[in-house]
Amino acid sequence: MTSASPIIPSERIVTIDILRGIALFIVLVINAATEFRVSIFEQLLPGTPAATTADKLADGFVLALSTKGFILFSFLFGLGLAIQFDRFAGKSDRLALMLRRLTVLLAIGLVHLLLIWNGDILVEYAMVGFAVLPFLYGPRWLLGIAAAVSIASYLATPLLPPIMPFPDSTWISQHVEQARNVYGGGGFMQILAFRIEEVRYILPFHANAMPRTFGLFLCGALVWRTGFFRRPLSRTPLILAGCFSLGLGAWMTMGSTNDEAFGWSLNWRNRYIVLSLSQLILATGYGLLIVVVADTAVGKRLLGPAGALGRMAFTNYVAQSVILSCIFYGFGFALFGRLSVAQTIAIAIAIYAAQAASSSWWLRRFRFGPVEWLWRSLTYGEWQRASRAKCSS
Repeated sequence: MTSASPIIPSERIVTIDILRGIALFIVLVINAATEFRVSIFEQLLPGTPAATTADKLADGFVLALSTKGFILFSFLFGLGLAIQFDRFAGKSDRLALMLRRLTVLLAIGLVHLLLIWNGDILVEYAMVGFAVLPFLYGPRWLLGIAAAVSIASYLATPLLPPIMPFPDSTWISQHVEQARNVYGGGGFMQILAFRIEEVRYILPFHANAMPRTFGLFLCGALVWRTGFFRRPLSRTPLILAGCFSLGLGAWMTMGSTNDEAFGWSLNWRNRYIVLSLSQLILATGYGLLIVVVADTAVGKRLLGPAGALGRMAFTNYVAQSVILSCIFYGFGFALFGRLSVAQTIAIAIAIYAAQAASSSWWLRRFRFGPVEWLWRSLTYGEWQRASRAKCSS
């Protein structure tokens, strides 16, 4: 079985780790506020106006981050897929290793989905990864065209027949009330049964997002192929592009909330398209400016803990699900439906800070996070040495 040594810290592209770590913070905040604090389906119901200034600020913070973390995370997963593909270049079993890597990801994702939290993204990533893999053998122009077509099809979702229809409003209202009772007061087995039953109703969220995920994977692979992260950065153009993206994205987001904007009438379909495009543009702006800051000596020092967390993103993502389940579900502190968005964000920040510190501590002693170690060991078919004390590198 082919084996490969891990990338030692001096060879890692620290900027990618930092970007991944910050993206995971955004994912944590959104998951905590919209999918653990309350039912995932509550976002499909009319919202209640915030009662306090703190709640209004918290709602604005969540809105500013909403979906951007998932966009960045998907982009970075595609980039990581391309990095692994290139690392295996010249190996006769490259395809087998890539397929095994994605299969192991799928297996871990299914365990996470069924036993820990049904908002899992790993299963979707594994499935999309299988679809993206053939494109990695193609030229850059093919990656670019396929990415553009996929993202365009995602933006055109309201104009196309639904891949999978969402439940109707009556079912959603009843289910949200039931979720409050089960998640907020049920035992582990009752919550487990409810969570597994809920999976089939969550599938439309994934079906709707898959074209975007596929396109972002391809964008990540394309950016890696351009050598963007392997050459010195020209900061001024990136700063200008990042600020322009933030300004344009913010303008489009505000315009999408009105029936009359940009000089023409917007129905719900057009608003959806504008909002979806604005989220992609905003995520681009976030990513560019994070890269600029992370590429500086001060940025590397200040954001170092985020980089450590990013190197263990797989472990930290799963750990976040376990921690948040214990905080919000009935078998833990049973805070489901009882906290405000502001309180939940404070909890998410505390979790992230603890994970950043623990990741830095762990990586001083071990080469991989625990889940990364398992993923790698199963991919190569042999147990990988984890302790730094036993490794000459």
